[in-house]
Amino acid sequence: MSSRQVKRNQPRRKPRAKSRAPRSTRKRKRQSAQQPSRPDLRRAGKLFAGLVDLQALLRSPRGCPWDREQTHESLRTYLLEETYEVFEALDSGEPSKLAGELGDLLLQIVFHAELAREAGRFDIGDVIEHIHTKMVRRHPHVFGDTKARTSAQVLKNWEQLKAEERRGGQGASPGKRKAAASLLDGVPRTLPALLEAFQLARRAARIGFDWQDAEGLFDKLAEETAELREALARLRAGNSSGGEKAAVEDEVGDLLFVAANVARFLGIDPEIALKKANRKFSTRFREMERRAARAGRRLAEVPRDDLETLWEAAKGKEARAAGAPGPAAAGSGRK
Repeated sequence: MSSRQVKRNQPRRKPRAKSRAPRSTRKRKRQSAQQPSRPDLRRAGKLFAGLVDLQALLRSPRGCPWDREQTHESLRTYLLEETYEVFEALDSGEPSKLAGELGDLLLQIVFHAELAREAGRFDIGDVIEHIHTKMVRRHPHVFGDTKARTSAQVLKNWEQLKAEERRGGQGASPGKRKAAASLLDGVPRTLPALLEAFQLARRAARIGFDWQDAEGLFDKLAEETAELREALARLRAGNSSGGEKAAVEDEVGDLLFVAANVARFLGIDPEIALKKANRKFSTRFREMERRAARAGRRLAEVPRDDLETLWEAAKGKEARAAGAPGPAAAGSGRK
């Protein structure tokens, strides 16, 4: 009997069923594929501790002379610079760039905490404990019995809790509580004016002091514009006294405040919006300079009408790069 016949006469084995994970396991795998993984807290904690130790070493006698010379005051500029660089990284949409800039900003926090530790005021542990405690206290709808179904309710509760904290109500006896504080007290006066206007209007809006719709704000813009024109007319009529100049300044300030309020009402940060407008103007102006240089002229020597032509050409180039119609199709006018 041949080997082929032997194999043919052997009983057939049933094919093995494919092993399948339990349904609950398959469901968890699908969810893990859809959701980002949880951060590795052990690794993050170890790296953070290393960063704190590193900054302490840099401040030590065997560290870096520059680091040892720094104070809270001298680091202010770097803190502000790093904050704006985070904004730029956010606009770039590059994750690696954002991670790097957030790291630079984190270093500033660690640096200030190290300075405070050396002075015996607080350390980085106090910083973390403070924000952790505050976040739990400010979220009673999560960790307590308070109800908040919408973001508006959350923000309103948030402002009320902040006001109570400023009055000393958190853990203080009635006799030791401070005089009634304003909801606006927490807005730093050192903020850039546009950002301060945004913060003031936002805090007032959180307790209901706000416009019903955007049209009301547009009407207010028109009103403030008319008042500015009236002040300018009085100034140009020959009354160049300090009072009239101050009136023009006041009206310009009112107009800017309403403009910041328009942005706030529409859910836009005016500081970021203006930063983008600044970059857009800078890009277009530099393109004007390049075009004038190619023609063998300095931009300062170009006649006014030709400047407008260069501006429209710069806008057209920008629009084409973005895939949008240029000025000829979309309408002209410098803006």
